[in-house]
Amino acid sequence: MTQNNNPQFNFKILKRSSKSRARLGKITTPHGVIDTPSFIFCATKASIKGVTTQQVEEAGTQIILSNTYHLMLQPGEEIVKNAGKLHKFMNWDKPMLTDSGGFQIFSLGHGSVAQEIKGRRFTSEGRNKTLLKITEEGAIFRAYTDGRKHLLTPERSIQVQQALGADLIVVLDECTPFHVSKHYTRKSMEMSHRWGQRSFDEFTRTNDGSQALYGIIQGGVYEDLRKESCDFVNSLPFFGHAIGGSLGENKDQMKEVVDYSAKLLDERRPIHLLGIGGISDIFYGVKAGIDTFDCVHPTRLARHGGALAKRKQSSDKEHINLRNSQYRIDTTPIESDCNCHTCNNYSKSYLHHLLKAQELIALTLISIHNIAFMNRLLSAIRGAIQTDSLDDLQKEWLL
Repeated sequence: MTQNNNPQFNFKILKRSSKSRARLGKITTPHGVIDTPSFIFCATKASIKGVTTQQVEEAGTQIILSNTYHLMLQPGEEIVKNAGKLHKFMNWDKPMLTDSGGFQIFSLGHGSVAQEIKGRRFTSEGRNKTLLKITEEGAIFRAYTDGRKHLLTPERSIQVQQALGADLIVVLDECTPFHVSKHYTRKSMEMSHRWGQRSFDEFTRTNDGSQALYGIIQGGVYEDLRKESCDFVNSLPFFGHAIGGSLGENKDQMKEVVDYSAKLLDERRPIHLLGIGGISDIFYGVKAGIDTFDCVHPTRLARHGGALAKRKQSSDKEHINLRNSQYRIDTTPIESDCNCHTCNNYSKSYLHHLLKAQELIALTLISIHNIAFMNRLLSAIRGAIQTDSLDDLQKEWLL
């Protein structure tokens, strides 16, 4: 059973690969259609750092993501709601997704402060004390903005996301790190399921038809727990599914977790993979049946001078560092076959100069390229699924 009684939302599979579980599809939302597989860019605080929404759209972007945790603290969901909700607030008239806020709270509690967070740190004896307590009711934490105490419950997360107004929203869950025990992972997963039910009940009680809800799969690296979690989300009429939680300590383990999770999910619903954005990871995820991905990687990389590029040999990284001296006199674009604004107008030499001169426009120009690169990659993947040539395309992009 799915949320198929809402005419504003639909997921249609157009073609399936004969060689893998890759599939070509369309997600219909009130703000437009998303051709899948697709990449979702992170506008964490209602902004993709360094670029305007117009530049993001011109680079071929279909959908962006904003963060519930950050926006409930600054400027506050009521301000966003009164401004016409997120789409109008940030001048973006295409599909949007918001996460539940859970990942940020729990990652802070485990001591890994996301690089997006700026401002004061509230610590005691050298340890991060942002997350104060996890209870059945919800998560009690201190705001990184002013130190005030908050309680985020499943119901509150849904209420905030409804005020923000994204098309696609997700349930509150606890995101456990890799290093915790299986016993803790099970207890956490079971609580996340109860939170998922409460999130679904609150969504059902208050939904006005303008949003669709995703359930989240937890269970860490344990196949039996992942199966239980997939069974749980399949049992409720969520519009879509998101694979979350710890995916392991290396790429091989991540592939295993994604593979056995994706194949257990209701294939009539779109499947999202949270927080994954490497080129090789996307190819593997698409072949496993993933429809959408999100990650800060493309734009964060750009802010450090990294430009995404096809590998020229198998030992190459998936990006080049434009700060390196080898690009000081390189008058070619980042990629000769890229038609983005940056590659059409500027050379690697110029971008290298801007970075060395600490000119802020460098970060904008590289971000534009990285956004366009990811959109071009996913467009090529969609074309390859249509012709059943995904393996050949992967060799072209990754050697």
